[in-house]
Amino acid sequence: MSEQVTIRDSVSAMQTAAASTRTYTVVADVNVRSGPGTSYAKVGTLSAGTRVTLMCQASGQTVTGPMGTTAIWDRIGSGRYVSDAYVRTGSDGYVAPRC
Repeated sequence: MSEQVTIRDSVSAMQTAAASTRTYTVVADVNVRSGPGTSYAKVGTLSAGTRVTLMCQASGQTVTGPMGTTAIWDRIGSGRYVSDAYVRTGSDGYVAPRC
């Protein structure tokens, strides 16, 4: 039984570490949307300098922002997306699993 707890704890620790490596900075004020596009409902805003953890990334509406032009949208929570054009990820491509 103790082996199962140890394995489960190890998996949980690896998942936490993986999620923390997908934490990035929002570079300008941005609206949070309920889906991957500006036609989705606005569900909040984030200020420049906010740290976000990317749960996954989806293809959506193309947006131009401070980090360039992209169709990648970052899911930062359940029903919460921001355009990758506003997040400094260090890459022009996907850096998290696809949604």
